[in-house]
Amino acid sequence: MAAAAQRARNQRLPPEVNRALFVRNLPFNISSEEMYDIFGKYGPIRQIRVGTTKEARGTAYVVYDDIYDAKNACDHLSGFNVANRYLIVLYFNPVRHNKKVSTKEQEEQLRKMQDKYGVDGQQHAKSAK
Repeated sequence: MAAAAQRARNQRLPPEVNRALFVRNLPFNISSEEMYDIFGKYGPIRQIRVGTTKEARGTAYVVYDDIYDAKNACDHLSGFNVANRYLIVLYFNPVRHNKKVSTKEQEEQLRKMQDKYGVDGQQHAKSAK
């Protein structure tokens, strides 16, 4: 059994796997202690943050000490039933959570920076060709 566990630790994990999990579809009244009871079975937890605002209710972040524990928890707890709600457990992806900025806003910021530093964007574009 120990040899099988050691082999599992030596395998290469997919790039999307990380120590932080994003959990959705939680009961709105779940406590951090209940989250520790559910997720703590899969390994030591560094941090749990349960959403309390109107927009974040029903979500939580769980950060494990070890990436293999996080993978094991994600594999086993996706679809787990808690208070008649099936959990959605995903690996945290910070890119997905960034605020989208419109192209017009980016162009306006670029124009302001060019004006501030005296750079002519048209002349630079011509010389780059």
